[in-house]
Amino acid sequence: MNITVEKNTCTATVNVEVPADKVASERKNIVNAYVGQANIPGFRKGKAPVKVVEKRFATEINEELTNRLVQEGCQSAIKQEELKVLNVQAPQAPVFKEDGAFTFETSVMLAPEFELPEYMGLEIEVPSAEVTDEDVDNSLAELQQRFADFKEVTDRALEDGDFAVIDFTAALDGKPVAEVIGKPAGFLEGREGHWVKIEEDSFLPKFGPELKGLNVGDSKDVTVTIGEDFPISDVRGAEIVFSVTIKEIKLQELPELNDEFAGKLLPEKGIDELKEVIKEQLSQEKTRASEDAKVNQIVEQLNNAVDFDLPEELVAAETQGNIQGMAQRAMQQGMTQEMLASQAEELEENAAKQARINLKTNFLLQEIALKEGIKVEDQDVLQRIYQMAQQENKAPKKYIKELQKANAIQNVRNSVLIGKAIDFLVENAKVTGATATEEKTDA
Repeated sequence: MNITVEKNTCTATVNVEVPADKVASERKNIVNAYVGQANIPGFRKGKAPVKVVEKRFATEINEELTNRLVQEGCQSAIKQEELKVLNVQAPQAPVFKEDGAFTFETSVMLAPEFELPEYMGLEIEVPSAEVTDEDVDNSLAELQQRFADFKEVTDRALEDGDFAVIDFTAALDGKPVAEVIGKPAGFLEGREGHWVKIEEDSFLPKFGPELKGLNVGDSKDVTVTIGEDFPISDVRGAEIVFSVTIKEIKLQELPELNDEFAGKLLPEKGIDELKEVIKEQLSQEKTRASEDAKVNQIVEQLNNAVDFDLPEELVAAETQGNIQGMAQRAMQQGMTQEMLASQAEELEENAAKQARINLKTNFLLQEIALKEGIKVEDQDVLQRIYQMAQQENKAPKKYIKELQKANAIQNVRNSVLIGKAIDFLVENAKVTGATATEEKTDA
């Protein structure tokens, strides 16, 4: 078998020529198999002449022969060149030559080549998972805000802590923002009945305090410089003039923190018991945040330590998946299709950036798993699938069939492998910061 491989960045072009004797041998094996199983009128099963069988099943025989030769040729090329193949494309115009040989050309996607950076004993600093009295008090204050009543104020001007109900329009260079940037501008197109708290950084930076001292019915132009982190890139750094009219003034009345308040949240429970529930919830949240911090720092250090090219087909597919996920989450948070369309460029940019990080991280972790001999057992995969089925509220057997139909079982196995590699790195990391001190104290 004559094989030539031309490597490019994360791809390779494979040319294979299978000699005539190999082609003839494979063809004979296939024909004999058809002869043994063929049901042809006028002949007993398995007794039809070879030429009759070849003529009757010519198309099927040629297809099977082609598939076998292509598969064997690709496997031989991969073994000969020690290729790390992610995907093999369908061959381009395979040809049976006049001398009986068979040739084909195909493209394969290759895993990126890189040297693993040092990954043992990575230093990570993790915030404290301890819940303080201040943390509990802050959570109680947030609950007060959620259950607050609002009293309308008519006899004075806006003061710190009040809520102003406003109508507003916004202009850039004296024109509506959407007209200037040539696309929908979300809330920068104006709103009616919008609530703004009179405090720093409410709504937009320094916007709230500019309304202080105004009475119901008053109007004022408020100029705001849009920050560099604003979702719509076209207006970042621009000065937007908001024409504001005060429609109502609302005074927030917070409920008293007592057993009666606690009973509304936890029937037949008091304020002390509510504090304990809050403390437990905060402890769980901080523990998760601490674990996430470990993973995020390890991933960041690995990604910063080495650079390599990625298969662009994978990047494109991952980017598209990220775009769909980001758009879905944004709509769940209240964004409209119009607002999403106005931010399409930023959305795609962020999705592509995250796609490259995700893929690079996965390749690094898979290589670490390979080097460290980290394995995934079938039981590990089943356990993960059962967890996924539970989250989807589906019967495990039905969910497994869905994954099999979508050829997604291997994706689950890879996900488990990545998780095990992360756990390995965390176990072997050098943790500093408050969490490390707490862990030593607990021990």
